[in-house]
Amino acid sequence: MKELWKRVFANPAIATELVVATLFINILAMASPLFVMQVLNRYVSQGVDATLATLTTGVLLAIALEFLFRQARGALARGVNVEPDEKLAIAGYGILTRAKAGDLEQIPPETRREMVNCMASVEQAYSSSNVATVLDVPFSLIFVFVLWLLHPILALVVGGFLIGVFVLGVYGSISMQEKTAELQNATGVGSALLGTATREQDLVRAFNAGSFLRRAWDKHVQSSQRLRRDVTSRQGLIQTITQTANGLMSVAVITTGALLVVTGKMDVGAMIGANILSARALQPVTKLSQLGSAFAKARQALALFAELTKVPLEPDKGSAVSKYSGAIELRDLAFAFKGASMPLFESLNLKLKAGDVLLVVGDNGSGKTTLARLILGLLQPDRGQILIDGLDLKQVALEWWRRQVIYMPQEPSLLNATIEENLKVNAPDIATSDLNRIIDAVGLRRFLDESPQSFDTPVVDNGWRLSEGTRRRLGLARALATNGALAVIDEPTESLDADGCAAVHNIMGSLVKQGRTIIIMSHDKNIVRGAHYLLDLNQKPVPTVRHVPGTLDPQAAQPAARAAAASPAPAPAQALAARTAEESEPAADVTPLPNPLVARKRSGE
Repeated sequence: MKELWKRVFANPAIATELVVATLFINILAMASPLFVMQVLNRYVSQGVDATLATLTTGVLLAIALEFLFRQARGALARGVNVEPDEKLAIAGYGILTRAKAGDLEQIPPETRREMVNCMASVEQAYSSSNVATVLDVPFSLIFVFVLWLLHPILALVVGGFLIGVFVLGVYGSISMQEKTAELQNATGVGSALLGTATREQDLVRAFNAGSFLRRAWDKHVQSSQRLRRDVTSRQGLIQTITQTANGLMSVAVITTGALLVVTGKMDVGAMIGANILSARALQPVTKLSQLGSAFAKARQALALFAELTKVPLEPDKGSAVSKYSGAIELRDLAFAFKGASMPLFESLNLKLKAGDVLLVVGDNGSGKTTLARLILGLLQPDRGQILIDGLDLKQVALEWWRRQVIYMPQEPSLLNATIEENLKVNAPDIATSDLNRIIDAVGLRRFLDESPQSFDTPVVDNGWRLSEGTRRRLGLARALATNGALAVIDEPTESLDADGCAAVHNIMGSLVKQGRTIIIMSHDKNIVRGAHYLLDLNQKPVPTVRHVPGTLDPQAAQPAARAAAASPAPAPAQALAARTAEESEPAADVTPLPNPLVARKRSGE
């Protein structure tokens, strides 16, 4: 209710118009009972047709005006809700897309969906018809005042029923709040079970998980149905009591009026008019008492939304460097998941110059993906700094930073958009010619040619309907579109066939020749040949970092030796390759991936 009044009075001018319209509506609503009283007292007793015609014309005019005022009030009430509803929906989705990933992940996915989807409960509770009902309640006193003019006893009788029904409605709203919250939680559980059954069909069937899920679903249905029955029964009880109160009030008014008529204190027309007036007075209070469940759902929805707003957001401003070289430093870095008994790593120190290659190895769960997410600014370290060209990542504009990185996650997912929109999402200005070169480099030309609409082919289910290899190639193409100075690649050859692995090797070799800084996360220590740094996350809690000279190709040995003599720093890897069942192709023979920026300069773009 507080939110409703907040919406109504957010714009004082509209609020005034609503109140005035409601006042006129309720005044005009008295035309019908007054018409009945006048017809019975004047026309029936005297039989003058002109009187009946005048009364009928007057009441019809009043009814028409009441209709117009109701339409106007409805439009105003709808206008009151448009902006708040839009703000809630937009703000909720905005939080989901801007919240810090680490903090947002503390909330279960089903709860996140409920937090945004529950806005429908708010819209339903604070609809224009419900706003009108709430506004009508205070004006019920107008009808009570008219009854007082007819006879004070009638006003007291009707006033007593009004108070009783109002108190019942407030009690019903409060009593259903807890049940409504439980029902909302049960809905989240049901959404999770439905999601598993619809998205993970192979899991359900291949591992005979159907019986397990059905048992869980049966338990959920029984629990949610019990809660719904409780809520429905309370609603039904309140509705029954209010309807009974209507009947009892009519009996009380007619009985009291009849006694007053017999004693000569009231005429029959006034008695019947009083009955109509009492019904109109009780009508908005009755409606209000039946809105308890809707208001309880809205309160629960707003409480959930309030929890969502507490999630800290990523900063939308920050510093940037004019030309990022690719240098990155990890200084005294430490990270631990909430509730974990020990950190994934701590006191991690590492400095990479532009063009260096780092291989991060470790078992599953050792922190390879977590380190990649820290570098991208998706997670925040518990201690220490990540410096890019000497600038602390905490001070950097993250949107700018993520366009400096060629980032390939271990499990890439896609947007429900076209292939072109997916590839250009982080590089909107990339030329189509450059995009085609990248498509050829990652080996997606055949897939694109066989797609029904080429670049305009829509991706559905965030790409999970695609084969894993195709999805990973699309993820790599999207990463390369940024043309960043730093490449962070998590398990580069996972789930790829021989052609896919060869394409990845060629691309990484091209990135090395272009002087990009490369960080590769892999469980395979032999995925990189050539000079590189090795970070072993299996060493806990302080990981070890060492330089690996590598085995250089004969053709590249002399240039590498000259580079080493010129500088004491380790030369970047001359070749990157993964061991395959047959052979590894020397990176010295790799054709470099076209540099989109160079291509644009040459073409005059």
